[in-house]
Amino acid sequence: MARDDSEGKPMFKRLALIGVGLIGSSISHAARRAGIVGEIACSALTAAERQRAEALGLATKVYADPVDAVKGADLIILCAPVGAFKEIAEAIGPHLEKGAIVSDVGSVKAAAVRDIAPSIPDGVHFIAGHPIAGTEQSGPDAGFAELFDGRWCILTPAPDADAASLARLEEFWRKLGSNVELMTPEHHDMVLAITSHVPHLIAYNIVNTAAHLERVTDSEVIKFSAAGFRDFTRIAASDPVMWRDVFLNNKEAVLEMLGRFSEDLVALQRAIRFGDGPTLEHMFTEARAVRRGIIQAGQDTEQPDFGRNVSRVREKSR
Repeated sequence: MARDDSEGKPMFKRLALIGVGLIGSSISHAARRAGIVGEIACSALTAAERQRAEALGLATKVYADPVDAVKGADLIILCAPVGAFKEIAEAIGPHLEKGAIVSDVGSVKAAAVRDIAPSIPDGVHFIAGHPIAGTEQSGPDAGFAELFDGRWCILTPAPDADAASLARLEEFWRKLGSNVELMTPEHHDMVLAITSHVPHLIAYNIVNTAAHLERVTDSEVIKFSAAGFRDFTRIAASDPVMWRDVFLNNKEAVLEMLGRFSEDLVALQRAIRFGDGPTLEHMFTEARAVRRGIIQAGQDTEQPDFGRNVSRVREKSR
């Protein structure tokens, strides 16, 4: 097992994962790949999830109650939907070991801080986090060790966060394969509103709009799905409970970004209505440049996937 060179032992003696969906199970795979935890405990809501976690070897011990999972743990990561954070934090708070680090993987950070921080006792260090990585798959079987490789994990520590604990958590995510960035919870929520939350909302809406059109049957929507609509359906296949909680807990930032999106959409509408080709071409060129910037930043590749290579996609999503 790989060791933390500074101490001659794993970074954390016991990692507790509260939830083993895509992110929780991937943390388990990546932490075991890196050899940075002594043991892993997890809790899962349903018996089926617990059985799969055991069968997949995601944890040394699997529990129904999060309280049992966190006992003796020096790193606890909440991997449940954001809407469940308050209840979980209140339950586990009295059982957290002094000196432990508590974090989360929620897509909304101001709400996570609001719901978790009050239940963290003195001597325990809470640092909210969000690994910006994922697929449309969910559940214990969806995880894989490479999910975080080359991706970003955003940490949103409080101004008075313990410096040593923050450094340990940063190193933990780097050893999982991530790049790490620090920002405030509010800034995170604004950035993610436009880069993640609004795109998902648009995807859900356009897929439902297509499904409800009386002129197009369900079979035709599926049969003639071009690349654009097909990729919207991929995004819209994401976990409904998780995204319900994201929108309910980041509504101010999402509504602001939706307002800006609506203004830009009106500009496009006007250009089309009045045959303004130069404006359309200019807007499309600017958008294309953003795509190239994402590739240059290493957050995607230029490899084409129109008529997607199914075997490659399955390999990536395992």
